[in-house]
Amino acid sequence: MKGVAWLFPGQGAQAVGMGFDLWQRWSAAREVFALADRALGWPLARLCFEGPQAELDRTERTQPALLATSVAAARLLQELGYRPDAVAGLSLGEYSALVVAGALGLEEALRLVEHRGRYMQEAVPEGEGAMVAVLGLEREAVARACRQAAAGGGVVEPVNFNCPGQVVIGGGREAVERAAELLRGMGARRLLPLRVSAPFHCPLMTPAAERLEPELRALRIARPSVPVYQNVDARPRRSPSAIRRALIRQVDHPVYWEETLRAMWRDGIRHFVEVGPGTALGGFVRRTLPEAEVSHVGEAAEVEELARRMGVGG
Repeated sequence: MKGVAWLFPGQGAQAVGMGFDLWQRWSAAREVFALADRALGWPLARLCFEGPQAELDRTERTQPALLATSVAAARLLQELGYRPDAVAGLSLGEYSALVVAGALGLEEALRLVEHRGRYMQEAVPEGEGAMVAVLGLEREAVARACRQAAAGGGVVEPVNFNCPGQVVIGGGREAVERAAELLRGMGARRLLPLRVSAPFHCPLMTPAAERLEPELRALRIARPSVPVYQNVDARPRRSPSAIRRALIRQVDHPVYWEETLRAMWRDGIRHFVEVGPGTALGGFVRRTLPEAEVSHVGEAAEVEELARRMGVGG
């Protein structure tokens, strides 16, 4: 039997209206959003459903909003009797994966990622950092351009290795812009600025990592029900202490998503289900593992379709 992994999105997947049809259709989804509103003390559900987009894009709002929406979709699949064999999440999505696998409580995770988002935003004032997705160049070429740009001052590094031919760079805005010009001259097919308010997973996030570390050390982490493949090294973990150490490193270290997908494939995963808003992760799977089966579950109709295909819930 082929293994199934659930994948959870990170920042950039947020959109006004996300989760609304789940909330309309199922009590399990309504319970997740109600819990989030209580835990955070502000109307997360209304922000997800009605916006405004500018407020939803604020990092300290984006992170709990995406976590709640992704977990709501996953809870519906679980209620229908569907279970993964492994989980992983891109950046912030790692927290969704840990909640769904039972390693983190949802309330604690919501409050933690709200703090995580605030610390990240405060580490680099809005407008002073940038992230750009680089398409069509090899990793070493991207790294070389970043080194050359950083020699002129500032921080810029490869921070997300998403799939073959797509690497995200991040750092100070001026250094990122210099790197982008170099990459354009090296033949990059496209350069896509990301809709984020801080440069994640680069050394500029070290102050945020240091502020978050005491909270992560105090966090209750249980043994997950399935392996959780973590961003910092693409390794599957079930040990709470090892999960904690990887979460501490995650904030200011690169995300090795392509390696994560390949590690899952080596371990027998053949069906990848993107759970939550957006469809970027499915695209990364298709470009990394063309033979894999890919599904998406973010809306009510997709929940029902996947349940029908898998023969669960009926």
